[in-house]
Amino acid sequence: MAEGLRERKKRETRQRISDIATGLFLERGFVTVTIADVAEAADVSVNTVYNYFPTKEDLFFDRSAGVVDRLARWVRGRDVGESAARAVLRELREEVEAVSPRVGLMEGYDRFMRVIHEAPPLRSRLWTLQQEIHDNLEAALREETRVGADDPMPGLMAGQICWVHQTVFVTIGRAMVAGRKPAEVSREVLVLLDDIEDLLSEKVLNYAVRAPE
Repeated sequence: MAEGLRERKKRETRQRISDIATGLFLERGFVTVTIADVAEAADVSVNTVYNYFPTKEDLFFDRSAGVVDRLARWVRGRDVGESAARAVLRELREEVEAVSPRVGLMEGYDRFMRVIHEAPPLRSRLWTLQQEIHDNLEAALREETRVGADDPMPGLMAGQICWVHQTVFVTIGRAMVAGRKPAEVSREVLVLLDDIEDLLSEKVLNYAVRAPE
């Protein structure tokens, strides 16, 4: 269905508030910027900001919804004959090879990471997001393998796959903070992904292989 005028204006207002807040956080730090500062810069009321973003952390991690279900989506969309872990490895390789901003391979990502490191509330929220990624992936694996709630295997496999994902992001984040170039980091992380795959057991690499319909 076509987006209505009301919905479009709400989306545009939300995006403008988010963009302005991000600029303030990068310039002045997360802790020092208040919701009132964001509201004033966006020329809206404080209540309007809260209507779109219940917490200040939500303002910073505005695009987290697309992140927390990423691994689950990759697993559900895996090819016939492809396992869960190999699907995630493939998707990560494609993102890294494309030097994609979605994995942090972009100029300015170092500023984003420094804001997180300097703000305990953001580090706490990041940990929560990592738990949500794991939980969503575990739920997807449980559905895909059709096992009961008492089977520990989906949770164990989710932990292994999340380790792959987190290792890639941590490596990229540290490299970008160190002032490295995205293309250079991309080449090194592609090698890292090969090393990671070599470390995974056959049981992990062959778990939840999609069967032909």
